[in-house]
Amino acid sequence: MIEEYLKLGSLNKLKISKKTPQGLYLEALEGDTVLLPNRYVTDDMKIGDEIEVFIYNDSEDRYVATTDKPKYEYGEFGVFRVVDVTKFGVFVEWGMPKDLFMPLANMKKELKKGDSVIGKIVYDEKTDRLMLDSKLSRHIKKAKNYDINDEVKIIVIAKTPLGYKCIVDDMYEGMLFDNEIFEDVRVGQKKKAFVKNVRVDGKLDLSLQKIGSRDDVLDKVYEKLKEIKSINLTTKSNPEDIKKVFGISKKAFKYAINTLLKEEKIVQENGIIKINS
Repeated sequence: MIEEYLKLGSLNKLKISKKTPQGLYLEALEGDTVLLPNRYVTDDMKIGDEIEVFIYNDSEDRYVATTDKPKYEYGEFGVFRVVDVTKFGVFVEWGMPKDLFMPLANMKKELKKGDSVIGKIVYDEKTDRLMLDSKLSRHIKKAKNYDINDEVKIIVIAKTPLGYKCIVDDMYEGMLFDNEIFEDVRVGQKKKAFVKNVRVDGKLDLSLQKIGSRDDVLDKVYEKLKEIKSINLTTKSNPEDIKKVFGISKKAFKYAINTLLKEEKIVQENGIIKINS
């Protein structure tokens, strides 16, 4: 469905209304228009077609459309790399032709070029443009209306001694604990997770698997072993070899193999793992 109005910092479905030497003009239902520059125009785009584009501010702070997609959209938290420093603030890379600005007032600490910073993309009404805010406490709320096993979207923002700190549903703070992680997790990743516990402080304990259900990692390894019958891989094998066959990390593979051995569903003989028939 075509958007009623242009939504800055978001994906918009708009109708192609006019062709000009500069590109195509796209229109929302209420008549607002935005330019899609020629470098994004393809031969199959025709007047009257509906296309999906992302809208951002160009170097002159005008609204402009692109078929490229950014790493993060308006309202989302992310991990950003500083690409330029000025006396008024810093610019960070976010996958768009124009870097995203973060003014000094939105900076939690001094930053230099090449630094990584966690922030949220916000809208500034005074300037009618998007900017970054790294003062997370302004945007984090206490979680209330969650039940155990509710599915949530997370972005991993930091490694801690306990595990990985996450932002949940772009609004709450959560934690993945090291001893419960059986797949690759990296700062900056977006993932699906499940609520394990809602703490009294309003933070969420998270799991990458549903609580009380059979672990997906075990099923994945066991089904693959049933398919290939046997394999010359062990918990001491090269991580890349493990990932190539099973698509999981060495840590996850070790967990699955040890569990399946204890359950006597597989056997390991002379470096060969196979189904226990």
